[in-house]
Amino acid sequence: MRVRTDRSWTEDGPVAVVATGVADVGALLTFRRAGLRAGARRRLRIGAGLVLGLTVAAIVVPALLRAPLDGRRVGDLVAVLPSVYLGFAVLTVVAAISSGGGRELLPRDQAVAFPVSALTEHLGALVLAPLNVAWLIQAWALLGTTTYVLGPRHLAAAVVPLLLWIAVATAFGQLVGWGFEGLRRGPHGALVTRSIVAVVAAGGVGLVLGGRTTDLLDRSPTVEVYLAAAAATGGLWWHWLIAVLLLGGLLVLLALAGGIPARWALKRPQREELRLESGHREPGPNPRSDLAAMIRLDRASIWRAVPLRRGLLVLGLMPGAVALAGELTWDLVTILPGLVASGGALLFGVNTWCLDGAGALWRDSLPVDPKVAFLAKVVVLFEVLLVAGALTIALAAVRAGAPSSAELASVLLATIVVAAQVVATSLRWSVRSPYAVNLRSARATPAPPVVMAGYSARLAAKTTVVGLIFSGTSLAADWRAAALVAVPLLCWSAYRLVGTAEAWAHPVVRARVVATVSG
Repeated sequence: MRVRTDRSWTEDGPVAVVATGVADVGALLTFRRAGLRAGARRRLRIGAGLVLGLTVAAIVVPALLRAPLDGRRVGDLVAVLPSVYLGFAVLTVVAAISSGGGRELLPRDQAVAFPVSALTEHLGALVLAPLNVAWLIQAWALLGTTTYVLGPRHLAAAVVPLLLWIAVATAFGQLVGWGFEGLRRGPHGALVTRSIVAVVAAGGVGLVLGGRTTDLLDRSPTVEVYLAAAAATGGLWWHWLIAVLLLGGLLVLLALAGGIPARWALKRPQREELRLESGHREPGPNPRSDLAAMIRLDRASIWRAVPLRRGLLVLGLMPGAVALAGELTWDLVTILPGLVASGGALLFGVNTWCLDGAGALWRDSLPVDPKVAFLAKVVVLFEVLLVAGALTIALAAVRAGAPSSAELASVLLATIVVAAQVVATSLRWSVRSPYAVNLRSARATPAPPVVMAGYSARLAAKTTVVGLIFSGTSLAADWRAAALVAVPLLCWSAYRLVGTAEAWAHPVVRARVVATVSG
């Protein structure tokens, strides 16, 4: 028997659906804000003011520096600006794909009780996209480089097309991310998506090795974004107005169109995750020690989680691919391990006990010394960060040439130092500020989005400084300069880990963490 599926008169029209989706995003943001403590709200206001101030500085300061610097290297920068704009779009696409369509405004287990539509999910992910240090740094670099080239004349108008392009690229990334997630959740989704990634990667490698990258970038539509910004400084207001209207219309179109693949993706089952969670595995041999048993548990919780495995693979490959395409020298490669380590910690390390979930209570009841369980967390997080960093370095080494002893020592020690630094910081945060999070979804984060933004900023700042220090030691004549820098930094990280282990061994602290993450 066939059943009619015509629209009911009680269903809302397209305009009402959009209005409801936008209103629901505002309500959910208010809901999340109401759950913050007074101190967290204060830090949120301070952080928002800081980001706004840095954005204004990224726009104004480079424009004012053009005259004192006599427009140094303006010609070179004009040539690379379309590539910068295109690179930002690629970044947003990769971020949306790796996160399964974007971050969750409301955790999935909490959203069950609320009628949250697919459009609201999509718009919420779009709003949360800027809460990412990589996104912010790329946006600031794009704005600063362009305003330095254009100068201070009609700066407020010139920056409008740039801001619109940033929003358009982000909306486009979300749309592609939802479409990719829908494919991934379909029949043979893993095979289909991996084939697409392999074809795109092979095409990118072919372009780089064939020397056709420059010709392709010269024909990029992002050239029009720069011309629109330059039209304001040149007084070509009709050109500027048409470009602004086109970018604004494209932004609205992409933002609304993203709801279509979002609805398609969210209605499909998470096949790969469900397959792994419902699978059967033969038990391995009994571990020889308590530490080995705890390490086995922690490794399984990471490598059997599809979102974490996918995220770590992207973290290892993307910086290495950038280094491969840009032919980075060894003194610049030292910065990459810090970025990879920070990203790896943000996948789960900053709230590492959340991986235990409801099993945290069972795990803590095992007859194992708490410090042994803590050491297992340290070992597993450290080895995960080292594996991702090693993959990045291996890709970067393909076109970086043969390193000197100082360069090799600096890169290797930078990888170890930033991994130790990130592990010490992440576990300290995990003990001090645990959160109950279900990381089964690729869209979930180990802490609330605002907290994650603060974590990512602090980790990125620390690891970048360390990377720059080792970039300097790579230019030294003797490799022992890198070792002299690494020893005190490793000792400091070890000292912080010992302090956190002592705190974890305290029953009251441990009970608070376990009670929180077990929900």
